[in-house]
Amino acid sequence: MKMMRTRREFVAGASAIGAAALIGGAPALAEEAPPETATVRLVKSPGGTCLAPIFVIDELLRAEGFSDIRYVPATGGFTSPQMMGRNEVDFGMSFAGTPVYHLDAGLAITVVGGVHSGCYELFAHDPIRTISDLKGKRVGIQTLASSAHLYLAIMAKHVGLDPHKDFEWVTSDAGNPMELFAEGKVDAFLGFPPEPQELRGRNVGRVILQTATDRPWSQYLCCMLVANREFVRAYPAATKRVLRAVLKGADFCAADPERAAQILVDTGLTARYDYALQALREIPYTRWRDYDAEDTLRFYALQLREAGMIKSDPNELIAAGTNWQYFEELKHELKA
Repeated sequence: MKMMRTRREFVAGASAIGAAALIGGAPALAEEAPPETATVRLVKSPGGTCLAPIFVIDELLRAEGFSDIRYVPATGGFTSPQMMGRNEVDFGMSFAGTPVYHLDAGLAITVVGGVHSGCYELFAHDPIRTISDLKGKRVGIQTLASSAHLYLAIMAKHVGLDPHKDFEWVTSDAGNPMELFAEGKVDAFLGFPPEPQELRGRNVGRVILQTATDRPWSQYLCCMLVANREFVRAYPAATKRVLRAVLKGADFCAADPERAAQILVDTGLTARYDYALQALREIPYTRWRDYDAEDTLRFYALQLREAGMIKSDPNELIAAGTNWQYFEELKHELKA
C-alpha cells in the first residue's frame, strides 16, 4: 500500500491540483460575475469513493471565489437530498434516480449536472447469475428508498420482476448491508465504491452486473450534482462556479487517480488507499461531457414510475427540478 504523504506534501499537491485544473478556464472566470456568496456547504458522506469529485476541490473552490467551504457530515443513510431540502447543505452528489424520487415527494432540490456514468456493482452468491435469478431471494439494502433500493427496483422492473413482491428486502440494523451479504445472510447486494473493491478483495460473491459497462445503465449518467433549490435561485453565479469546480474535480480524478485517492485518505473520507485508487481508475469520470443529463433523468423517472416508486409525470419533474443552463455552458467551456 502507498505510504501516506506528509502534510506539507499534501498541501503542495492540493495547490498544484488547483493551478493545473484552472488551465483553460481563467478567461471565462475573469469575464464572469463573482459569486454572490463566499460560503458553500457540501455534503460529506464518508466511504463514498465515487463521490470523490466533490471532495478534492477545496483549492478549486477557493480559486472560484469561495473562502468559507464547509463539509457537513451526512446524518446517516442516504440523506443528502433531504439535507438539501432542509437547507442544511447547498450541494451534494447522488445517483440520478434518488433526486427523482425526492422531487416526486416535493423536496425543494434542483439537479444541475451530471458527474460520471457508473460505479455500482451487483453482487450475488452462487448459483445466482442474473437479476432474474433473484426472484424470491433476500436482497440487502441500507434503508428503503436508499439509492441502492431505488436502483435495484428499476433493474428488477427492467427484466420483468415486481420489486414490491419478487424480492425480500432486508435492511441492516447496523447500516451495513455489505456485511449481511458477506456473512451469507442475504443473497444479493448492490454496492458502490469502495464496497465492490472490498468484496472483490475479500473474494466474497460474484459480480453479476456493473453499471459502468452493462447496458442500459452504462448509457446514462449515474451520479448527478444536486443543489438546494433556493441556493440556485439566489446565487446563479455561485452555482455555476461550484459546478465548474466539481466537473474539474471529475477530470482530475480521471487524470491523476493516485493523487485523488491520497486526498480521500488524507482527509478521512476512506481508509484504504488501494481500494480508493482501484475505484477511481474504474469509474468513467470523463463521460460527463458526452452524456445528456436531461435524458438521464427522464430515463430514470420513467423507470421509477413503471416500477411504482413515483407517481409524477417525468417531464413535469424535469421542468420543476432541474437547471441545465450552467452544465451546458460548461460543456463548451471545458471542452478541451
